[in-house]
Amino acid sequence: APAVATFVRRFDARVIDGFGSTEGGISISAAPVPRTGALGLLPDGVKILDPETGAPCPPAVFDADGRITNADEATGELVNVTGPGTFAGYYKNPEADAERMRNGQYWSGDLAYTDLDGYVYFAGRSSGWLRVDGENIGAAPIERSLVGYPGFAQVSVYAVPDSDVGDRVMASVIPVGDVDNFDPAAVAEYIDSRPELGPKQKPTLIRVCSEFPRTATFKVVTRTQSAERWNTSDPVWIRRRGESDFQLLTPEMALGLEKTREPV
Repeated sequence: APAVATFVRRFDARVIDGFGSTEGGISISAAPVPRTGALGLLPDGVKILDPETGAPCPPAVFDADGRITNADEATGELVNVTGPGTFAGYYKNPEADAERMRNGQYWSGDLAYTDLDGYVYFAGRSSGWLRVDGENIGAAPIERSLVGYPGFAQVSVYAVPDSDVGDRVMASVIPVGDVDNFDPAAVAEYIDSRPELGPKQKPTLIRVCSEFPRTATFKVVTRTQSAERWNTSDPVWIRRRGESDFQLLTPEMALGLEKTREPV
């Protein structure tokens, strides 16, 4: 990840990443031979399963630009099929227990996919699926691409309603330095230059923020951002379909989106 590479250069340190659920049901360690963007190798007892059928998902297939060609079938939920690990349950919350524990398996709520060599890539939370024009899209790969833009300090991606295609991809960004540093032309050029972003993955709405809503453990609350949509005092930039440039969303345009949810 760009942030890790920057940290290594600045502090001349070796960074060893690890991934796991707070509950302890899933743990993935960095591979001895790391691969860019991957969490590590899929450990024994952990599988990526289709949330609807429970069947194992096939490995992802990538095109020459590194874009997944079978995201719908390759992306699934990380599941510990051997049980909950150290997870004993949520305190006085049997509904949450039932959501995580199904048929003796621990369902993490984390979306992921593997490549042909077994490396695992995080695709977001199951609650953060975007359904764009009939295709399931994870937010995490889009965030990974956008955070590479040198003018962005932080990025979050989420769905907002669209009457034409189901979900519209929206991003909230915290610019480096100051919110006034957002350059819509440069951002549009960067997005269009990223070969890993397919047409349905490119955000058409960008909210420029000074901070994100967060939990007590500093996780970004994207459900709040999604619920607020474009109804905010923060500047929001929109890219109309068929146009190359972002333009500032006006109150009239925002009102039209809110009232009709029609594509703009």
